[in-house]
Amino acid sequence: MFLYNTLSGKKEELAKPTGRPLKMFVCGLTVYDYPHIGNGRTFVVFDAFVKYLRSKGWDVFYLQNVTDIDDKIIARAAEEKTTWRKISKKFEHIYHKNERQLGIDSVTAYARATDHVREILRQTGVLMEKGFAYRIEGDGIYFDVSKFPDYGKLSRRTYLDAEDSVSRIDESVMKKHKGDFALWKFSKPGEPTWRAKLGDGRPGWHIEDTAISEKYLGNQYDLHGGGVDLKFPHHEAEIAQAEAASGKKPFVKIWMHSGHLMVNDKKMSKSLGNFVTLDDFLKDHSGNAFRFLVLSHHYRSPMNYTEALVKNSEDTLKSLETFMNKLAFIAKKTKGRSAEGNFEAEIKKADERMGEFLDDDFNTPGMFGILFSFVSSLENSVWQLGRTETQLLLKTIQARMASLGFHFPTTKVPLKIKRLAAKRELFRMNKQFVQSDDLRKRIKDLGYSIDDTPLGPFVYKS
Repeated sequence: MFLYNTLSGKKEELAKPTGRPLKMFVCGLTVYDYPHIGNGRTFVVFDAFVKYLRSKGWDVFYLQNVTDIDDKIIARAAEEKTTWRKISKKFEHIYHKNERQLGIDSVTAYARATDHVREILRQTGVLMEKGFAYRIEGDGIYFDVSKFPDYGKLSRRTYLDAEDSVSRIDESVMKKHKGDFALWKFSKPGEPTWRAKLGDGRPGWHIEDTAISEKYLGNQYDLHGGGVDLKFPHHEAEIAQAEAASGKKPFVKIWMHSGHLMVNDKKMSKSLGNFVTLDDFLKDHSGNAFRFLVLSHHYRSPMNYTEALVKNSEDTLKSLETFMNKLAFIAKKTKGRSAEGNFEAEIKKADERMGEFLDDDFNTPGMFGILFSFVSSLENSVWQLGRTETQLLLKTIQARMASLGFHFPTTKVPLKIKRLAAKRELFRMNKQFVQSDDLRKRIKDLGYSIDDTPLGPFVYKS
């Protein structure tokens, strides 16, 4: 399998490890607010990716951190006149609820920052001892980016470029360089604090990821994922911390970044009124619809969220589900193999092409293109297939979709609908078309459709 490595700027082989799991880390959520669809995009991408690897027989240890102490959490707690711990617990619970609704269940382990303060302090101490960090009395301990010559190699930014960074980088007039970032923040009145020889305080943002990943994955591992917005400064800071502390390069072999998400061609923002939480989305739409919406875009490409796009995703999935039900119907009604051609070989060829796209930088839109093109080509001829071919095709589609995390519930037509359909068929066979059409309309009003086929009436949910 080949993936685009942000670090090298080219596609590289992701080799299956021998005798151990693939070690993978993805930056988790800072739990201070409701997760939004941009968060959802990132986590669905990596959930689908891990599920695909596992469907190929790979063993994957997928680690995700949870930032449960942070300036934003403290500020939210002050706003709501509650504790930082209650805020973090509340929004972590909502995050995991949304994950379940989206079918995200591939993470091997979650690691909270506050459960790993000992590891954070140990790594901070190592960086101090090695001369990569310095103390500002009354403020904190900072990483000195000028001491790490490779700073900027992930984002292609030079040491001086770091001076323009203000994204979640701690401001202090006493810092040596504007790009320097806090490893440990000393205690301030009213803020949470942990006892430490280095000075009582709390963790900085970047250090938790490398301290956590070192504990579970070692100081070098296979793959690191996250949204492209984290590439600089967060992931750049991770590389600097980890490689400075361990003296080993590379910290991570392959860096995999998901693209930006826009809403109606604009950056998502509460001030613009286009901020869509996962709770908002899931009130009216399914987890499957969101997954398809995300995976119908290449994971590295920008994605523009619109309601029209959501509707298109729902319609496409509904069409595929109907086709799968049609295959199950045909398999039940017919026997043996088709007398014409070698359709099983065509199914195998299409399946191999889908796999080729997924193995080439996880190209899910390319895989869907093969799938839907193949399905479309069978629109009329599917009724000539035998049981063997329809069962194989159904199994192939189900396996490919399941490998990306899609699950289609078994849909049973209610007995009432079956009886109405059987009565309509009697009218139709006796050429009583007025009565037949009336029953078709009645069935339609109840949410079901009927197609008259060579194998009899096919009833399905509209």
